[in-house]
Amino acid sequence: MMRAGGLLKLAVLVSILFLAVFLAFELFENHMNFNMGKVFARNAPPENVPTRPPRHKCGLSKSCPEEHFAFKITSGAASVVGPKICFQDNVLISGVKNNIGRGINIAVINGKTGELTKTDSFDMWSGDVALLIKFLKEIEDGSIVMMATFDDPATKLNEEARNLIADLGSSSISILGFRDNWVFVGGKGIKTKSPFEQHIKNNAETNKYEGWPEVLEMEGCIPIKHE
Repeated sequence: MMRAGGLLKLAVLVSILFLAVFLAFELFENHMNFNMGKVFARNAPPENVPTRPPRHKCGLSKSCPEEHFAFKITSGAASVVGPKICFQDNVLISGVKNNIGRGINIAVINGKTGELTKTDSFDMWSGDVALLIKFLKEIEDGSIVMMATFDDPATKLNEEARNLIADLGSSSISILGFRDNWVFVGGKGIKTKSPFEQHIKNNAETNKYEGWPEVLEMEGCIPIKHE
C-alpha cells in the first residue's frame, strides 16, 4: 500500500511538472508572437489612404503664384444659363447671385487690392449702347475689367463702344457678332493686348446649341498691380 501511494504521488508530481513546462512554453511563444507582431507593424508600409486633390481658388486646375490674382470666367449657354465670373474664390457675377443680364456682363476690380468696384450688364439686343459707353469711360486706371457674354452681345455695339473695349486690351471686340460667345479680362490703362480672351463665332454649321455656339470657359492668374 505504501509503494502504491508513493507511485501515485510521483505520477501527480510528474504531471504537475509537465503542465508547468507546457504553460511556460505557451507563455514564451505568445510573448514572442506579440513582440514580433509589434516589429512587423512598425515596419509595415502605411496603408494607401486616398487623399483629396488640393482645391485651388475658383476651382482652377493649379494654384496661382504669389503676387497674382486667380480668376475663372464662363460665358452664357445660349439664352438659358447665364455667365459666371469668379475672382479670388469669390463669385462676382452668376445666376445664383441674380446679377446677370442679356448682352455683356462686366465686373470691375481694383488692380492693387483685388476689391470689387462694381458690376453691371448691358443689353446689346434691345438696350442703349450709350449706357455701356458711359460705364466704360468711368472705369479708373489700374482697374481689372472682366467681361462675359450672354445671349446676344453685339447687335447694338457701335464703333465707339468697340474702341473703348479695345483700349482695355481686347483683340476680338472688333469682330464680335450676333450671338457670338466671348470672355475677356483686360485692364484700364493696359499697354499691350490682353492674353486673357476667347471668342467663338455663332455659326449654324458648328454651333453646339441650336442658334448658339458652345460655352467658353477661361481661367488664369493676373499679376497684382503695384504701380
